Amino acid sequence: MPDPGQTGSEVGRPDLGGTTLKVYRYMYKSANAVRINDIQRALGLSSPSVAQYHVRKLLDFGLIREERDGYVIDRVIYSNVVRIRRTSIPIQAAYASFFIASLVVMLTLFRPAAIGSAYFFALLVIALGALISVYEGIKTLRSI
Repeated sequence: MPDPGQTGSEVGRPDLGGTTLKVYRYMYKSANAVRINDIQRALGLSSPSVAQYHVRKLLDFGLIREERDGYVIDRVIYSNVVRIRRTSIPIQAAYASFFIASLVVMLTLFRPAAIGSAYFFALLVIALGALISVYEGIKTLRSI
């Protein structure tokens, strides 16, 4: 557990990096409990003791817990992500879908005979919303 004297991001969200973050990501994406040897093989670590070291760090942070079959995620540190089994979907995907569907409707069903400035502005705003949502979704996926 974190020390009582810790403040800021150390208490809310530990600063994970390097191999410890890779171990956490592997466990996050795994559907079942994982064992030390599974982590070592999957990440190509030099020995089981290296995997055990990083698992202990995650246990100390309170991010994982030990069960009968191995270790599982106890606390998710990723925000704006919906997890369905082994698939992680950024919440921005819902926004991107909405904007893209709106753009398709505007270009097909609500297309006027003569394109005016209001229609062009609406298309521009919707397209910009779609692009920003897709960009943020990709950025979120890369952080996982």
